[in-house]
Amino acid sequence: MNQFIFALKTLGLFTVTAIAEIAGCYLPYLWLRKGGSVFLLLPAALSLMIFVYLLTLHPAASGRVYAAYGGIYVSVAVLWLWQVDGIMPDRWDMIGSLISLTGMAVILLAPRAS
Repeated sequence: MNQFIFALKTLGLFTVTAIAEIAGCYLPYLWLRKGGSVFLLLPAALSLMIFVYLLTLHPAASGRVYAAYGGIYVSVAVLWLWQVDGIMPDRWDMIGSLISLTGMAVILLAPRAS
C-alpha cells in the first residue's frame, strides 16, 4: 500500500511539474510565433521558476526519476494539445501516450533492492 500511495503522490507531482514546464515554454512560443504580447514572458518566467522548484520536490534527482517523469510529460503535452491548442489527439497520439505511461509505470513501480 505504501508503494501505491508513493506512486500516486509522485504521479501528481509529475503532472503539476509537467504543466509548469509546458506553460513556461508555451507562453514564449505565443509571443515569438503567434504575435502575442511581450508581457507573456513574465508568467512564462514565473512558470519556469515553479517548474525548477517542483523538480527539487521529486523523490530523487536521478535519471530514473526523470525518465519516469518523461512519461507523464508526454501525456500532459498531448492533453495540452487538446485542451489549449484545440487539436484533438489522434489514435497515434493516444497510443504514444499509453506507451509512455507504461514505460513510466515500469520504471517507477519496478521492485528494487533497497
